[in-house]
Amino acid sequence: MGTYVQLGDVNTWYDEHGEHGGGGPLVLMHGGLVDARFFEPNLGPLAERFHVYTPERRGHGHTPDVEGPITYGLMADDTVAFLEEVVGEPADLVGHSDGALVAMLVAMRRPELVKRLVLISGGFNKAGEAAPDAEWDVDAIFEFLGPAYAEVSPDDPEHFRVVATKIGEMAAREPDLRAADLAAVTCRTLVMFADDDLVTMRHAVEMYEAMPHAELAVVPGTSHFLTQEKPALVNALVLDFLSADKPLRTIAPIRRAE
Repeated sequence: MGTYVQLGDVNTWYDEHGEHGGGGPLVLMHGGLVDARFFEPNLGPLAERFHVYTPERRGHGHTPDVEGPITYGLMADDTVAFLEEVVGEPADLVGHSDGALVAMLVAMRRPELVKRLVLISGGFNKAGEAAPDAEWDVDAIFEFLGPAYAEVSPDDPEHFRVVATKIGEMAAREPDLRAADLAAVTCRTLVMFADDDLVTMRHAVEMYEAMPHAELAVVPGTSHFLTQEKPALVNALVLDFLSADKPLRTIAPIRRAE
């Protein structure tokens, strides 16, 4: 059913699933302009193993918007507050798209709050965009995603245009990290992309190589919506990664050679 918690000026909505899962807390972090329902094809298998939290960020889903801009930094601050006040212990973070970038920022700023990271289809700077000239068309976005927003948002359905404009303004400037910055992600990390994603494959590999404890997965025959297009494969990869605290001892290691 979900509930609300006041975190600063954001009345954050979240739900919990699999409370008796033996794998500990796992926080699912949805992409931009969607909500926790986006993870419906993935939630069941994850909740069988973990205590899953599904918070919705400011201006998304059941969580109302607040005055001012939306930035990755603000959303990372909101997530830190959620981890501290609701989860109360280090958690695994699984993020998609904008949620992946927010999860990565949390791990960089507050590594003690994050056990492991799964970053799905979230790049780290503008240079990696596969379609850099694509127009941010609020009317088209409203037609595509506005109906789902109207189903659950406490704000007026027309407010989705405001949120979409804020996200567009953020996306015009961010993310703006350097590859060298990613060395600050010290936890085990699974970097996952579609083979036809919103960032280039070169960018995906650069991201993987920049993190000291990263593993890389490319889901074939999928797009940015890979979690819905091939959920069984995505779920299997995520659960395989989260099933062990250490990487597999491989037969012929090069990158991970001791």
